[in-house]
Amino acid sequence: MAINRMNPDKWKEDIAKSVDFYNGWFMEFAPKAYRDARMLATGHVEKMLEATDALRDISFAVLNENPGILSILRMSTCPPIARDRLIGLTGVPRRLVECMEAETPMIPRRMDKERLEIELNKIAKIITLMADSDIFVWLRNSKQPTNAEIDRAATIIADRLCGAISDPIIRNAQEKRQLSSIESWLVERGYRKMERPVKFDKIEPGTFSFRTNVPVIASSGEEVFKNRGTISFKTNASDADLLGNKKINVPVDVIIMPISAKYGEFPLLIEAKSAGDFTNVNKRRKEEAQKMAQLRRTYGNGIRYGLFLCGYFDLGYLGYEAGEGIDWIWEHRMDDLALYGL
Repeated sequence: MAINRMNPDKWKEDIAKSVDFYNGWFMEFAPKAYRDARMLATGHVEKMLEATDALRDISFAVLNENPGILSILRMSTCPPIARDRLIGLTGVPRRLVECMEAETPMIPRRMDKERLEIELNKIAKIITLMADSDIFVWLRNSKQPTNAEIDRAATIIADRLCGAISDPIIRNAQEKRQLSSIESWLVERGYRKMERPVKFDKIEPGTFSFRTNVPVIASSGEEVFKNRGTISFKTNASDADLLGNKKINVPVDVIIMPISAKYGEFPLLIEAKSAGDFTNVNKRRKEEAQKMAQLRRTYGNGIRYGLFLCGYFDLGYLGYEAGEGIDWIWEHRMDDLALYGL
């Protein structure tokens, strides 16, 4: 059953309401999300200043023991140094910088210690030379910084850090709120959230889970039949390995097994999407189409995969998704979720 994709006469009205809904949330909650992120970042900057003796000791030993401070150090220079610019200035291996700025910062284990010391010293030299003395005023006269100077510098660098990633900060806050809205809607109707990771094919009727991996066939070793220029695939999940297909896991934001579902039914899959402007949505629309194609290739055309939209999604985006057979729910009209049989 089509929900919104077959009603193009209503799309313009829904787009306007969705934009208003997103803007209302942004004006009320985005500043708090940014301030919370800045407060957290300020704490990280203060720890960096402690580890480096207020930027007066940037050395191999310090970087080796505290690889996670590199991204903060890049924001402490004049001008701030982008990751690729740092690699270009120093000539250090990209892998080293990427490892130091990974989600779990680390030093590459296989790098020779002598080579590592040379490369980290290159980074230390550039940061020391370019440290912003207008922010770290104590560097001008080699005096001990006051607490007020430390606090002021930490706040400024935290602003730089958050300014560089302001879009992800807002996007993460919006995603968290979207999932919370779905959870509240489902719980009110008797559904139970699975707190621990659950396999998509083991979820019970009347339950739901967030951020679940679903295995799909990603590339073709399928038996392909060519007929008048068209290609059809004849395969299924069980014989994927035998046919030499590459299988991967794709993350899905929400999986829901309807209360009325019978044994062996496939759960409903929902992807939460938000956008704060019209510029980038059409660059992202192919992601959902690719995921839908992989799901259908693996589990057949009966798969139920939909979007949960909030914000700036224009006619071009909606038309593309509708053409790919992908339906959606608008957050400003959440009760449409019931049309999925929930």
